[in-house]
Amino acid sequence: MDRRHFLKVSSIAGAGIILSKEIAAMEKLSARSSLVIATGSSPADITRAAIEEFGGISKFISRGDYVVIKPNMAWDREPKYASNTNPEVVAAVVGLCLKAGAKKVDVFDRTVNSAKRCYVQSGIAGAAEAAGATVSYIDDRKFQDIDLKGKALQKWPLYSDIFKADKVINIPIAKDHGIARLTMSMKNWMGVMGGRRDRIHQKLDQSLVDLAFAIKPTLTILDAVRILTDNGPQGGDLKDVKRLDTVIVGTDQVAIDSYGATLFDIKGSDLGYVRLAAEAGLGEMDLSRLDIRKISL
Repeated sequence: MDRRHFLKVSSIAGAGIILSKEIAAMEKLSARSSLVIATGSSPADITRAAIEEFGGISKFISRGDYVVIKPNMAWDREPKYASNTNPEVVAAVVGLCLKAGAKKVDVFDRTVNSAKRCYVQSGIAGAAEAAGATVSYIDDRKFQDIDLKGKALQKWPLYSDIFKADKVINIPIAKDHGIARLTMSMKNWMGVMGGRRDRIHQKLDQSLVDLAFAIKPTLTILDAVRILTDNGPQGGDLKDVKRLDTVIVGTDQVAIDSYGATLFDIKGSDLGYVRLAAEAGLGEMDLSRLDIRKISL
């Protein structure tokens, strides 16, 4: 090979290496976890706006899908106490899924207080049904032992409808918790656990990570319309409620919980389960590495 040909080949090869690096960088950027944070006075409107900004519901829900929506409605409390997911947020998501062509949308939770009272007092049952969802009580026959292969949870009975669904949407509320410090998206999966859930409290952080690895939500919507800042998870005193008129939408549970922690003036790394989940590769905890878009209505 003469010198001129060598230089030509080398320049092409060099350009290829540079281009490959640029492509890799672009792919890395596009692969970054992203969040949309929407604020405004209407819970339904900000929910719809956040999902639209995130790519629209049709990006996640296809015609004919069987969709499960998992809110937090564990407590016999009215919406004003911020103990359960905001019913207007849930109803808005139900409506969007059906509009996208979902054949059925199921809404359920394994409550702590009386299920009938929780479903009614939370306002979720009425709002979800009015939007077209099927709201069902937990059927103990539907719990099946799932091999989690986790570090804390090897096997645990989980609600089978979660795994039968084509798409699962997690809609937790952001609130204080006496043991976990905060409860948001990852901890909301305790609502599909059978058996004695209090047994996981000894290794709660790792147990939540094991659960989050087993359940893959299509979309997560964190309700921060009202947050419970103290005496969680049940609440009951309006002085502990702070109105933020905010929802956070994303697909990365770790990123959402890490951002959610900032609503309580702490960092995601201050939460054991967020830190462990990030270390295990479940998602991104570092907010500086996230693509965060904020909209206000």
